[in-house]
Amino acid sequence: MFLSDLSIKRPVFATMMMVALVVLGVMSYRRLAIDEYPDITYPVIIAQTTYPGASPEVIVREVSKPIEEALNTVPGLKEVTSSSQEGVSIVRLMFHLNADVVGAQQDVQAKVSRIRRQLPPNIEDPIVIRFDPNDRPIISVAVQSSERPIREITNLADEVIATRIEAIQGVGGVNLSGGARRQIRVQLDPAAMRSYGISPSQVSAALQRENQEVPAGRIRRGATEQLVRVTGRVVDPATFANIAITVRNGVPVTIADVGTVIDGIEERRTAAELDGRSAVSLDILKISGSNTVEVADSVRSVVGELERQLPPDIKLTVIRDDSKRIRESLDAVQSELMLGAVLTILIIYLFLNSWRSTVITGLTLPISIISAFFAMWMFGFTVNTMTLLALSLAIGLLIDDAIVVRENIVRHIEMGKDHHRAASEGTSEIGLAVVSTTLAIVAVFVPVAFMGGQIGKIFFQFGVTVTFAVLVSLFVSFTLDPMLSSIWRDPEVERHRARKRDRENERDLARGAPPELQGGIAAQAVQHQSAAARTNPAHDPHRSRNPINRLATAFNDQFERIADRYPRGLAWSLRHRLLILVGAGASIGIAFAIYPSLGFTWMPEIDGGEFNVNFRTSPGSALGYTTGKGKEIVAFLKSRPEVDFTYLSVGGGFRGTVNSGQIYVRLKPKNEREKSLADIQTELRVALRQIPGVRPAITGTPSIFGGFRQPIIVNVQGPEPSRLKIAAAQVLAAIRQVPGIAEPNSSEEGDIPQLDVRVDRQQAWAAGLGIESIASTLQPLFTGQRATRWEDQLGYTHDVIVVYPDSMRTSAEDVANIPVMSNNVNAATGQPSIVPLSQVAEVRAGVGPQQIERRSLERQVSISAGVLPDFALGDVAAAARTAIDNVGLPPGYSTAFTGDVQNLDETKGFVLEALLLAIIFIYLILASLFGSFVQPLSIMLALPLSFIGVSLALLITKGTLNVMTMIGIIMLMGLVTKNGILLVDFTNQERERGLERTEALLGAARIRLRPIIMTTIAMIFGMLPLAMALGEGSESRAPMARAVIGGLLTSTLLTLFVVPVVYTLIDDAVAVLMRKRVRAVAREPEPVAGD
Repeated sequence: MFLSDLSIKRPVFATMMMVALVVLGVMSYRRLAIDEYPDITYPVIIAQTTYPGASPEVIVREVSKPIEEALNTVPGLKEVTSSSQEGVSIVRLMFHLNADVVGAQQDVQAKVSRIRRQLPPNIEDPIVIRFDPNDRPIISVAVQSSERPIREITNLADEVIATRIEAIQGVGGVNLSGGARRQIRVQLDPAAMRSYGISPSQVSAALQRENQEVPAGRIRRGATEQLVRVTGRVVDPATFANIAITVRNGVPVTIADVGTVIDGIEERRTAAELDGRSAVSLDILKISGSNTVEVADSVRSVVGELERQLPPDIKLTVIRDDSKRIRESLDAVQSELMLGAVLTILIIYLFLNSWRSTVITGLTLPISIISAFFAMWMFGFTVNTMTLLALSLAIGLLIDDAIVVRENIVRHIEMGKDHHRAASEGTSEIGLAVVSTTLAIVAVFVPVAFMGGQIGKIFFQFGVTVTFAVLVSLFVSFTLDPMLSSIWRDPEVERHRARKRDRENERDLARGAPPELQGGIAAQAVQHQSAAARTNPAHDPHRSRNPINRLATAFNDQFERIADRYPRGLAWSLRHRLLILVGAGASIGIAFAIYPSLGFTWMPEIDGGEFNVNFRTSPGSALGYTTGKGKEIVAFLKSRPEVDFTYLSVGGGFRGTVNSGQIYVRLKPKNEREKSLADIQTELRVALRQIPGVRPAITGTPSIFGGFRQPIIVNVQGPEPSRLKIAAAQVLAAIRQVPGIAEPNSSEEGDIPQLDVRVDRQQAWAAGLGIESIASTLQPLFTGQRATRWEDQLGYTHDVIVVYPDSMRTSAEDVANIPVMSNNVNAATGQPSIVPLSQVAEVRAGVGPQQIERRSLERQVSISAGVLPDFALGDVAAAARTAIDNVGLPPGYSTAFTGDVQNLDETKGFVLEALLLAIIFIYLILASLFGSFVQPLSIMLALPLSFIGVSLALLITKGTLNVMTMIGIIMLMGLVTKNGILLVDFTNQERERGLERTEALLGAARIRLRPIIMTTIAMIFGMLPLAMALGEGSESRAPMARAVIGGLLTSTLLTLFVVPVVYTLIDDAVAVLMRKRVRAVAREPEPVAGD
């Protein structure tokens, strides 16, 4: 081959190419960011609108529906959903995967701005953001103090700690939860306001009017000028009480006359506790694309500095740190990669029995792996679990080509050729087959890299990394390996050649004896030689003094004896072809019989040492009640010896309400606890049933594979709300009975208590009031209306709000007594009349929904559930579908599965598509190699032979069919063809040299057995550390390695016999067709002259 001959003739050139690859790889590695998973752009945009105090019914009618209808025409939109809760509307837009998300966000922003005037005037401006799972906090810090009140802790966290952290490069933001900010509250006295004829809006106007600084211009004095300003800012919060609202009979009415000024805290809607003590939590988000580990390290460094600078009673504790999990996971993958490389090198040495040959072959590994970092940098990848997993799985693949090339070069040296000639001819002889095997492997990873859906985005970096590394290994095998083989003479090869010659002489001696004595003579010769060597090692001129060499020699001698029997077994198979085909078919049938019992899941369960307990209390529950229930769950968790610490948060999060909470649970390391994560969660589920008034849901930690919600989500849709509730309740009841279902919950949790103010329009008009004036009066009194902002001595600003005291807004009577300022004028005072609300409206207790969901412009209720350990997601989902079908929903009402179930269904289709493309690409490569349309079938019909190994491996290890195992099966398609290519290609070469078919097959099988077995065992041992699942998070990676190892074992053993049998059958079929064609041509009458 040109490339290998050029490298042999110009060794410096070949060396410099290798150095260039390594230098590029090392420089690229230093520039790569480190993250847990690939940075994926999700085609999801969220429009969030806050409408303080509005009920879900008002939110959906006045905010969510108008926004949905306006955005439903955005190009590329796949689906629109919305969730309307108290005071907030969240509209979620899912676009097609190939949509331009940046452009779509601009379109959404423009459409929302266009309809802004149609929305209520007192909402906060809608926020349009792109959803990114990487926007979740990468590290969380709890701030606690045993001496300071929550207000002071919150201000310290917000104004000092958060400010320092936000200045760190790579930090995208800091979210605070569990605290209560400082707030100046003007609490009004209804009786005093009625007495003075003052309304809440007048109080707010006075506060805003009297607390401001107004520029008045400038004055000039000679060559200078000075600014003139009116300074009316309030310096001391107590001064707010002296502000005059109006004048009655020449006497000012001040804030102190109608209310009380309190320098306090905002109304608490969130709470947080770390190990049972109140805390303020800071959730730190990173900028997309920044290095997670570096950002987390910087945050830890700043936290350490702050703790030394802050008062001693302030304690800063890192609650969660994704960088720790990332480090542990990446360290585990790196360890598995290194251990796999070492085991692979040992296998090579065991077979080649030469440290020089091992070095020549083994150099392919570091060069290919290091150069892969260059491709990762060029494509904008990161060092993450998927890219390192690709390199770990590819250990055996990367050295595969080098093994085959070096083994064939050694074979030519043992034929008596000099090293230059052996390197050139040995590489050329095997070159086309090696290229074909590499292209076959590439052919299966290219479809993996370009799969559709979420799975395609996740595995894109995996497929590209493997493809580049394998192509580099091919390049190294055709340059560095033949070059080193030509200039670096190996004495061990000469010793092996002599030993081989002795064995051949022994076989010749045995063949020369009568048949009945052949085995005995050969055995005696070997036994005599072995005895002489044991008595006097010097007696054996080919015996090494190195004990490791002697062990490898003994192994190779035993392997050669077994290999010598292989042609006899193959000859028997060729005589019993039907029996071999029946056996192969039976293995495939058994595999397909096992697969259904394995079950389908989206991703394997991982014991990452952490999980979340999401819980809800009854609708309408107060913050204190929900916090108390959370403490009960925490108490149980803390009683478990496996728990390291817990962090309780109530009311926080993206959609948090005061009746919802979350408990983050961190377990002790696996080597310090007796029970697994699944066992602990099972015990917790039993304990949670004993806590009344709590609806729990146990979930894993979020990642790109899920964990944000429960794995099973069923959306029930229908037009009419009351009937939809009934249908959803029926679906929930049906799902509860499905085996394997855990914590089924409904988004329709029940109605929350509320007060309805029903205005009598006639009375209101007579009193000079309208609906708007009544609503504008009530809203700020209960939600708190920000009148102005006050700046403290340090320059920090705090809200000044006007509100009713908590004690005066607890009942319908309190609401009915609220004074409302009318447009009518009081004849006695000349001021606007003040009337009680009860004069113009009736205040009644009622109920309303806590949350309203919509999908595709239609109302829905979501049913969510988890899956118990030892149950497969696919099986549980199938049983749930059957149970729902038996419910019999009325016309117009339907159900649809989303979440992990939808991901699993989509993944099956994408994997099958990738598998089909891989098989097509493999056929194209094989047909090109063999120059035949039918001969590739002899190899491709052996592809299903790996299925029995996969099924048995998963059955023995109690695994399931999931994303990882499916990718492993696709990977096997390329690996299985490798063995067949080596066998069939050499058979064709032998037949071209004039050998008869059977003789060529038997000869090729014997010669190619060593590289086939060597490469297979090298690949198996390279993946063995992955399959053993020893490191952090390895449970997710192990199934792929186990599937590949099991498939390699069975496919290799079966291929050695099935491929030759199928080869002969196809060859016979072609021969029969050719003979028929010849006969047909012979029967055609010769043309008559003159016709």
